[in-house]
Amino acid sequence: MGSIRDRDEIEEEQSKRLRRMLQAVLPANEFYRKKFLQKGLTDAGSLDELAELPFTTKGELIEDQFQYPPYGTDLTFPLEKYIRIHQTSGTTGKPMYWLDTEESWNWWADCWKVIFEAAGVGPGDRVFFAFSFGPFIGFWAGWEGARKVGALAISGGAQSTAQRLKSIADYGATVLVCTPTYALHMAAEARKAGMDLAKDSAIKITIHAGEPGASIPRTKKLLEESWGAKCYDHAGATEVGAFGFECQSQPGAIHVNENEFIAEVIDPNSGEATRAGEKGELVITNFGRIGSPVIRYRTGDLVQSRTQPCPCGRPFIMLEGGVLGRADDMVVIRGVNVFPSAIENVMREFPEVEEFRVETCERQAMRELKLIIESSSNQSSAAGLQERVSSLVRERIGLRPEVELVAPGSLPRFELKAKRFFKL
Repeated sequence: MGSIRDRDEIEEEQSKRLRRMLQAVLPANEFYRKKFLQKGLTDAGSLDELAELPFTTKGELIEDQFQYPPYGTDLTFPLEKYIRIHQTSGTTGKPMYWLDTEESWNWWADCWKVIFEAAGVGPGDRVFFAFSFGPFIGFWAGWEGARKVGALAISGGAQSTAQRLKSIADYGATVLVCTPTYALHMAAEARKAGMDLAKDSAIKITIHAGEPGASIPRTKKLLEESWGAKCYDHAGATEVGAFGFECQSQPGAIHVNENEFIAEVIDPNSGEATRAGEKGELVITNFGRIGSPVIRYRTGDLVQSRTQPCPCGRPFIMLEGGVLGRADDMVVIRGVNVFPSAIENVMREFPEVEEFRVETCERQAMRELKLIIESSSNQSSAAGLQERVSSLVRERIGLRPEVELVAPGSLPRFELKAKRFFKL
């Protein structure tokens, strides 16, 4: 994964990689061979021709695995060539299975090497992975990537939150890798135990994925204050790979690793390309996963491309505010476009709100917004919290929600992707 200096070189190299990938995939991969033939396409040799290729959707891949269980036909090689299997989290439906060859698993690790190096992680660091190491891809590839930068990897699998906090202290971990929600939960539990993580741990860097939180300004600020560390966002997906990273300049955006991915931003309704700076759905093509590739894959992630160059000097496409949320998560309430990330940014301004849930429902032909909040404060000090939350949401978003205060411990906690937003 050599560095590329400018846009012309990036696009020239991407065209070469796209051509090589399709030459390997199309003769042997039944899913894409049939998909392309249905459109009368047999090849695509340049980025100009990429727009002629059909999109790939998650629905197609799920249906393919249903029709040809268990792994579907997006397989370029015989099964004996594959050495890793993971599955999607299933938060939007039935989980998909995904296979990797030795080559593609090594590619995953190299993508994580880019993420670690951009955050300043290297030899001498001790990286603690606070997740379960279950079948979900989670941070398995990050575990492999730590080896690529010469860092010590420490597993937090099969541990309680209290045990993980103790391990972080005992091992002198310097880097924490987990979802932003779980990092905040760990910090809350540490406070209850009388620990000040900013003083009582050696953590200096936190890297987060699975949710938009680490690019939401108030959430990032809360993470950094809670851990006394610099917080970095990362974006990826089981079926796509680790495509996005935040650099040390932290200009309020994440880079797409265009050495290994082609990124497009489209209007989610028309499928047409958006103009620079407009919000749209992210479409990804990966190069290094020839065994099970995705070509023009509609991620469902809502992003906004950025035109200003980054102070770090990388020429890659940037996504303003990281992944803003799921394209289908946006709701229109009384004419106002409401994104979950905007609500979270407001909620994180209240340190006494330990967890929250957002519900939208139809009442008398109008959609209403309800916030259910759990406070870490006692009942007397929580007095007035409901009105303060309601007022700030109205000020920032333009809607006055119903706010319900529930008892401590009432709302669920999350180790992987948090599920806080519900359309009823």
